[in-house]
Amino acid sequence: MADPTPVIDALRAESEELDPLVAELSPERWALASPAPGWTVAHQVAHLAWTDRAALMAVTDQAAFAREVETALTSPGDFVDNGAEEGAEKPPEQLLADWRAGREALEDALRAAPEGARFPWYGPPMSTASMATARLMETWAHGLDVADALGVPRIAPSDRLRHIVRLGVRTRDFAFGVHGLTPPFEEFRVELTSPGGEVWEYGPEDATDRVTGPALDFCLLVTQRAHRADLALRADGPDADRWLDIAQAFAGPPGKGRAPSEESA
Repeated sequence: MADPTPVIDALRAESEELDPLVAELSPERWALASPAPGWTVAHQVAHLAWTDRAALMAVTDQAAFAREVETALTSPGDFVDNGAEEGAEKPPEQLLADWRAGREALEDALRAAPEGARFPWYGPPMSTASMATARLMETWAHGLDVADALGVPRIAPSDRLRHIVRLGVRTRDFAFGVHGLTPPFEEFRVELTSPGGEVWEYGPEDATDRVTGPALDFCLLVTQRAHRADLALRADGPDADRWLDIAQAFAGPPGKGRAPSEESA
């Protein structure tokens, strides 16, 4: 059974890299528009705080989390935006404090979780490592949105992306399913070049359908932070080609994704 400690450590490091970008922001900069339509920097951080809170409930109080899911089902298209809106209305210092306290509490709960534990979520149930990976994926993706909104350079990609890549590969069938499609029976071969130059490999070497390219681009694709046309990913085989059009590593309904850049449109 996989030790969740490395990905929990990676989640902490990712949060600690994002925190300085927002720690000293003026109220005006908290209100800057982000790449997500209708979301400001405050909405991005509020969403992280909201999902950390939901994850903490799933880990420590599954009855309370079940009630949260029931509430979400009453407005499946709005509950994520509603959670972000509620948090974004708080004073910046309170929002920042809530996010920090929530992520610390979640980290403690994940480290204390018993071996083999599984937790409910808005998609399939998750192990401790999977829950930490999902939070890492969201923190990384929304951190990109914050950096873009603030007009500051994105933090250089690190080999922490390996956890997000693995999640993206493992959610292949989920991505087909949420689009009402039958997942391919055969596994794909995925070969991605890490930020450090190593090749990360998944699936059988002799698979007919293959995906190759930079690991960073794959992570941007499965978090829907960039359009496929703007990424250096290659698909060989019709099923792999279809996957790159619909891939998502996050739970919930299909995302709208980002429009292609003017150069690619």
